[in-house]
Amino acid sequence: MSDSSILSFVLRAKNRVKVLEALFDKKSLISSQIEKQTGMYKSHVSRTLKELLSKKLIVCTNPSDRNYRFYKLASKGKKTLEKIKRMK
Repeated sequence: MSDSSILSFVLRAKNRVKVLEALFDKKSLISSQIEKQTGMYKSHVSRTLKELLSKKLIVCTNPSDRNYRFYKLASKGKKTLEKIKRMK
């Protein structure tokens, strides 16, 4: 996917931007920490994480763990979020 299509994908849903912002400048977070930081429902966080993972904007550092999966921003996600911040 091109940079502009990734940017469009993220901007189409405010929850995607919220999750990327929550992970910005953090080592890594689990989904419950993202819920608290964004005020989003658990199901919305879960769906958004799956969407962002599919586009390689975030990475799960321990995918085999079923209870405490840690997520962090991938370099592609960081670049996309920086572009969004410049647009505002």
